[in-house]
Amino acid sequence: MSRIGLSPINVPEGLEFSFVEQTFSVKNQNNSLSIKIDNGFDIQSDSGVINIKRPNNNKDSRSKHGLYRSLINNMFIGLSKGFELELELHGVGYRASNKGQLLELSLGYSHNIAMQVCEEVALSTESEKGKQPKIILKSHDKELIGMVAAKIKSLRKHDPYKGKGIRFVGERVRRKAGKTAS
Repeated sequence: MSRIGLSPINVPEGLEFSFVEQTFSVKNQNNSLSIKIDNGFDIQSDSGVINIKRPNNNKDSRSKHGLYRSLINNMFIGLSKGFELELELHGVGYRASNKGQLLELSLGYSHNIAMQVCEEVALSTESEKGKQPKIILKSHDKELIGMVAAKIKSLRKHDPYKGKGIRFVGERVRRKAGKTAS
């Protein structure tokens, strides 16, 4: 059984938070994030440390206890440090470029794919000779950056036979053997 919900959250310098009407909000100078929390959960703060208390010990409350603790901790990390994801394109002729927030991908289809990325996610691409093209995403919202990365990966899922596709940097893809001639 996980006890993530019981561990305290340290509040970084320069961030303000509030808990009003079951809505927990965190903000810094530029951005803010908020989350709606179920009734019964209580958030107690004491000199830069936050503890989350659950209403009872039933299974639903225990599972949401750890969930809310992780979501609130990710809000603090995102607004203090930020999150970054890197995707790489594996395949002959696969290219990525961006013009502002417009991502243009050449993924082996008969047409190029253009995708508009929301303003909360900073987008950049790297193309070096001899290396796989990279797409770099940066944001303060972990949920949003994960959804954008999943959408980009879904444009060309990795192939277990040839190894082509879009994947995270460092992600390992298990290769299958395929047919053998007899």
